[in-house]
Amino acid sequence: MARNERDGGNSGGRERGGDRDRTPRDREESELVEKLVGINRVAKVVKGGRRFGFAALVVVGDAKGRVGVGSGKAREVPEAIRKATDQAKRSMIRVPLREGRTLHHDVHGHFGAGKVVLRTADAGTGIIAGGPMRAIFEALGVQDVVTKSVGTSNPHNMIKATFDALSQCVSPRAVAARRGRRVSDILGRREAGAEAKESA
Repeated sequence: MARNERDGGNSGGRERGGDRDRTPRDREESELVEKLVGINRVAKVVKGGRRFGFAALVVVGDAKGRVGVGSGKAREVPEAIRKATDQAKRSMIRVPLREGRTLHHDVHGHFGAGKVVLRTADAGTGIIAGGPMRAIFEALGVQDVVTKSVGTSNPHNMIKATFDALSQCVSPRAVAARRGRRVSDILGRREAGAEAKESA
């Protein structure tokens, strides 16, 4: 037992020494917001009976416009959460935000039987969303948004439908660049000025 503890201490020392070489990345990962959406008990039928495990669904974001979702299965809950968190970090996407608080425009998304509508909102509206969708926007850093889910209430389908909608979000600057025009041509002059201030 003493040897195992001693080995664990040595490995911990090596890990701490290695962390000095990649401090910025570790700091970035430590700033990530992790939201546990749900845990289900699952069963695998094997010879001699059932083998029970757990499936975890986790949303990870940096509260600055990046968010990801992951799922993991394991015999124990902590291991399932760890697997889901690792997958969520690998699948993070960037979503352009207006003034750093809401979406640039309304979008629709669907996955399977799940359909969602995401609407931009004025300052002070808050996050009007339920269940899994709220976890996504909190991790994403959205402060004002109005959402509606139509169809299934399955968390997996709701989250994937929400990500389908978020993947369609584009900023006026990106639209202007794609069309070869100025942001003021895409938006009104007042909104274009606000957009310029936000980018500055």
